[in-house]
Amino acid sequence: MPTPEKTSFGQIVAAGRELLEVGGQDRLTMQSVAERVGVRAPSLYKHVGNRAALLVAVAEATIDDVTASLEATDGTLEELARCYRRRAQERPEGFRLMHSAHAPPEALARMAGPILRVARELVGDRDTLEAARMLTSWVTGFIEMELNGAFRLGGDINDAFEYGLRGMRRALAHEPAVPPR
Repeated sequence: MPTPEKTSFGQIVAAGRELLEVGGQDRLTMQSVAERVGVRAPSLYKHVGNRAALLVAVAEATIDDVTASLEATDGTLEELARCYRRRAQERPEGFRLMHSAHAPPEALARMAGPILRVARELVGDRDTLEAARMLTSWVTGFIEMELNGAFRLGGDINDAFEYGLRGMRRALAHEPAVPPR
């Protein structure tokens, strides 16, 4: 009779996500995950080939969670952006990991779905991708600056975020700045 599994892929990924938030990518090692799930490091290799694969799995789990949260909103630009920000604040290291080379492109494409839908509603088919990229880059940049403590001039950061959202909606609701292709 085979020996029962002492851990699962899901437990390994969950432990990896916890360790990532505690100590960043440097803390996310095969050894630290093995200790967290109560096995020896070589046992992890049955589930995860190496540290790079572990980082990919943790990034994908984070992206999938964010995607599910985005899809649960009302789909408006404002609620998508607020949801994305909340998720980044809850798991800042996961947020950073999902913007790294470890993030699987197919998972990122799934996460882009709600953003592309709202962009299409605002600007139409022709400029959907450009609008989605503009929105995503602004929101991601704002959040990254916020997480890094870069807003040091005073004022209310929440007010600044809402101001930016209003500006994004106004910008996307107007005619395109470039002539049609």
